[in-house]
Amino acid sequence: QVQLIESGGGSVQAGGSLRLSCEASGGTFSEYAMGWFRQAPDKEREFVASISRDGTITSNADSVKGRFTISRDDDKATVYLRMNSLKPEDTALYYCAASARYMPGKIMGRYSYWGQGTQVTVSS
Repeated sequence: QVQLIESGGGSVQAGGSLRLSCEASGGTFSEYAMGWFRQAPDKEREFVASISRDGTITSNADSVKGRFTISRDDDKATVYLRMNSLKPEDTALYYCAASARYMPGKIMGRYSYWGQGTQVTVSS
């Protein structure tokens, strides 16, 4: 059973930056692809970014391309989401997720484990 704990959320002004972290435990981290999703109030959860098991392939949602970067450190069993040029519409609860697939991409059903989320609030 894999446990995921997100951190790094907070409140920032538009144009600012944050780095989210998600630390995994209870499994072999390198055996999992990782993803970030977000959910704004009264909206469905949506895909943000994903990274393959070996870290060689990444995928971003169109809404964050050029602004967000996903990365992983297998030695620390941690996946990161660097968020630059933040906009008010990026305000949401951000979740990380783990998948046993090589590269699950944006399909939520391919992820077996989820964290509790970390809140990001961007003010204008």
